[in-house]
Amino acid sequence: MKRRDFFKNGLLTTLGLGAFGTVPALAAPSKKAGMAKNIIFLVSDGMSTGTLNMADILARHKYGKASTWIDLYQQNQVRRGLMDTASASSFITDSAAAGSAWGGGMRVRNGALNVGPDGEKPVPILQKFKSMNKAVGCVTTVQITHATPASFCVNNGSRNAMPEIAEDYLKLRFDVMMGGGAYYFSAERRQDQRDLFEAYRQTGFDLVRNKEEMMRSSGEKPIMGVFADDGLPYAIDRMTDPILSQNIPSLAEMTQKAIDIMRSRPQGFVLQVEGGKVDWAAHGNDAPALLYDQLDFDAAVKVAMDFAMADEDTLVILTTDHGNSNPGLFYNGQANKNFERLYDTKASNEWMLRQINPDFNVEMVRELFMEYQQMPLKAEEAEAILSSYTVGADGLYNPTNLPFHQLAGIQSRYTSIQWAGTNHSADYVELAMYGPGSEKMSGFVKNYELHNLMLEACGAERELFV
Repeated sequence: MKRRDFFKNGLLTTLGLGAFGTVPALAAPSKKAGMAKNIIFLVSDGMSTGTLNMADILARHKYGKASTWIDLYQQNQVRRGLMDTASASSFITDSAAAGSAWGGGMRVRNGALNVGPDGEKPVPILQKFKSMNKAVGCVTTVQITHATPASFCVNNGSRNAMPEIAEDYLKLRFDVMMGGGAYYFSAERRQDQRDLFEAYRQTGFDLVRNKEEMMRSSGEKPIMGVFADDGLPYAIDRMTDPILSQNIPSLAEMTQKAIDIMRSRPQGFVLQVEGGKVDWAAHGNDAPALLYDQLDFDAAVKVAMDFAMADEDTLVILTTDHGNSNPGLFYNGQANKNFERLYDTKASNEWMLRQINPDFNVEMVRELFMEYQQMPLKAEEAEAILSSYTVGADGLYNPTNLPFHQLAGIQSRYTSIQWAGTNHSADYVELAMYGPGSEKMSGFVKNYELHNLMLEACGAERELFV
């Protein structure tokens, strides 16, 4: 079999459906028994199995209850399988290609958003559902223009075209879009100096910039919520900072608000929910950020499941786009005690490293880590962290090249968490479903197969499958 054929295999065989029109004609999208009116698609971006496991251990022993995701397994309330996450160009996908598999129904090369290997431009799935008069939207903890939300919305040859994607959203007028990414809307930061914030206001959007404005929004207008310049703060940093807690919504709060607004649409709604900073934390080997963002995502899962279990017309899909860095809790005689340090941690590694400045000495570093992460660093460990900072030619103190991986290596001695790497993996990943349409899920799924599964679950007409 040719390599190209290998990566494109299955495009004509999706769960017994067909990616290019081999599906039997379906009824018009009116609600019928066993058919989903709504879909909530939840993605913990970059979640390796070890991330899911450790977050559940943290939840059980700090809060006295299982994580929602694992409890769904424990109570046998969802169908469960594994998903192959390959892209058209590699066994190992990036978020753009992985999301495009779901969003466009075909595998694309890494870095592309719903642009196929031969230039194909499948209609993104939220555009399809909007054509069915459903309310549609995305909420995320990273930029709203980032790869995963964009993969459900637009066609673009590059995931890096975030200023252009911000303009695309203005034209698409989806019902609820919320996350970070002010840099791509601000006249001061955009290369073309266009004030997209004002453009959204002038064209009838409800532009919300903090949690209070989000909570006040009535949903009478399409909502664009932008709560940070880049990604949102890590959950652990938001939770321990009163100002951030007041101004920045959690993923669960964004999810609840989106559901409250969109549930009134007679034809239903489709919502993508992304815990995007799980992936960022995994790249940085940042254990406190990783586990508390996973639990932040898990709170959004509970919001979705509480709604779906009461509603009975909602398909919930729970998964990740790929593994990342494959962290795990590894045995030694102090493993339990070491891991327990995470119960009382007050800050992400990123926040910690950003506190260090040229005036810091070894003892100040040791005091910082003891106060916020309960880690009794040795003097030589503090010196190793401190020595990784340098003053550049511009006089700035290493502001964008923080020693994440040096710290993770030191930190593992105190947490018993170790990492396989710093990037995405080819692992098959967790996939769970609840509600009407979940019965069509098999025990092993290829990522692009979810596109047609969602369409069929909602009773989409045949032409929407192609």
